[in-house]
Amino acid sequence: MPRIFELDPHVADLIAAGEVVERPASVVKELMENSIDAGAGIITVEINAGGMTFIRVTDNGCGIAPEDAKTAFLRHATSKLRGPEGLEAIGTLGFRGEALAAIAAVSRIELLTRECGPAEGVSLTLDSGTVTDMSPTGCPEGTTIIVRDLFFNTPARLKFMKTDRAEASAISAVVVRCALSRPDVSIRFIRDGKTEYHTPGDSRIDSCIYSLFGREFFAGLLHVMAEDEGVSAEGYVCLPAAARGNRSYQFFFINGRPVRSRTLQAALEQAYVNNLPSGRYPSCALYITTGLSNVDVNVHPTKAEVKFVSDKQIFDCVYYAALSAKSNAECGMRNAELSSVTEREKSNAECRMQNAELSSAMKREGHSEFRIPNSEFEKPHNSQFAIHNSQLGDVTVRETSNAECRMLNAELSSATKREGHSEFQIPNSEFASFRIPNSEFASDTDIRVIGEALKVYIIVEYRGGVWFIDKHAAHERIHFDALRADGYEPMSQSVITPVVCRFGFEDAALLLDNADMLDKLGFSIESFGDDSIAVRRIPAEIDISDTEQVLSEICDELKLGGAAGPARRDNIFRMIACKSAIKAGKSSAAHELEVLASRVMSGEVSQCPHGRPVAFELTKATLDRGFKRI
Repeated sequence: MPRIFELDPHVADLIAAGEVVERPASVVKELMENSIDAGAGIITVEINAGGMTFIRVTDNGCGIAPEDAKTAFLRHATSKLRGPEGLEAIGTLGFRGEALAAIAAVSRIELLTRECGPAEGVSLTLDSGTVTDMSPTGCPEGTTIIVRDLFFNTPARLKFMKTDRAEASAISAVVVRCALSRPDVSIRFIRDGKTEYHTPGDSRIDSCIYSLFGREFFAGLLHVMAEDEGVSAEGYVCLPAAARGNRSYQFFFINGRPVRSRTLQAALEQAYVNNLPSGRYPSCALYITTGLSNVDVNVHPTKAEVKFVSDKQIFDCVYYAALSAKSNAECGMRNAELSSVTEREKSNAECRMQNAELSSAMKREGHSEFRIPNSEFEKPHNSQFAIHNSQLGDVTVRETSNAECRMLNAELSSATKREGHSEFQIPNSEFASFRIPNSEFASDTDIRVIGEALKVYIIVEYRGGVWFIDKHAAHERIHFDALRADGYEPMSQSVITPVVCRFGFEDAALLLDNADMLDKLGFSIESFGDDSIAVRRIPAEIDISDTEQVLSEICDELKLGGAAGPARRDNIFRMIACKSAIKAGKSSAAHELEVLASRVMSGEVSQCPHGRPVAFELTKATLDRGFKRI
């Protein structure tokens, strides 16, 4: 057995750094948390080249004493924890004493810091965790840390870094979460010399959200406030109509700490059950406050995840807060609609009263009675088919059209009977289904399409049996096979107005980094701000309204990582085929049903891309047994 040796301290530091510093965004997170813990009211974050070559975080906090400057970069050195009892109620963002040591081990660092009071501060320079220079210097109160050449001494880590755009977007996401967590701190983010956003630091959640995401996003939010037995929730949740295609805009904070929590996520989404279609998720910025001893923040190396003493209490607080805000909004909308209806009825009543007065006046003057039509509801039309029924009130245009059509059918039917012709009926143009002959279908005399059931299934008579075909599944398989075919060239449609999709900083960067792959699928995208993309061209088979959902699902597939192989390609093709296929629940033209039936019954299509059957048969014998004919 090989002998056991103690690792070199530098190697141990490099290994430990890997737990804390995964990418440039990890550096920014740790430095911003230190600034917030130092009591800073203003924080500026600057990066170049995605943070790989340059990161600078400047704050106006309490600063570091000259005698503590070197100690700050030692492992497990911290000013925020003194003994084991402190672990039971952690109120600071940083407490492990690993961040600065881990960052210094894999980069070159410059530190400028000055406490409040002294005339001069201290300058400290480190290379791979080793102090190379320390001297007094003049600088503003607070701390500035510059991190250069991240992972320069760990090439194995360096090769796993993504593009500058992807890394910069990850940093943007971190800065946004930190800014939202502390509306009382003014935070500025500068990327490659350009200010991306700047929060006011006025302690107002609404102004912080507005400055980060803009008017349109804020307009779709509802204010939330709830409290129950020592747990409170405040912030904003979105209207159901403003839900998004992913969870990038779900922000949760526990006692001011940005966290990821399945409990909080499940509570929020449960409040929107039956209000959102599949694939849509609510957005939020929720601030939960509870006792420090009721939450354990020491369960994750980067402190991103937490555990609660009582998951149910936290769940209920968030769930009922979101549900109450959503219900109040719906109630307000209904009240507004009722108010609108009341005003309309009042206006109609006044109009009728005016008509009656004018009619009475005309009678007194010897004129024949006349009626002034209500311009909003009464449209002049052929009196032969007019509906005058005071009990029905306002009849919609569609009901009027259908009623007129039925009256016309009845009159024409009666006329034809009197003339000795057989009865016939003029079909209602909205509901009539005309059978359009199709040469491909007509050549196969064994197949007869009977019709469509429930707007989902095609009913086909074929060789002594009745077949039921799932039209969506069949069409989906046809598109899927076409996408996989060799030499496939996507047919695209250009959109007059670009479709702007807001995916979040990291998701938008991921899609832009895969723009070439998307172009081969028929999408043309370009950047539209850090967290959004503009789609100028989409596959011809996809409805414009499905653009964001399709791209969101493709993004989720790309997040899985790994090499782009046949499995990933097929998963993406399945998404596109599903969205471009005929939708169940919508009526289809007769010739569409016939072509689908012909391709299924010929054996070309047997299963959908997900493995479900496309068709099944009820034989004549089965039907005869059901009707006791045999």
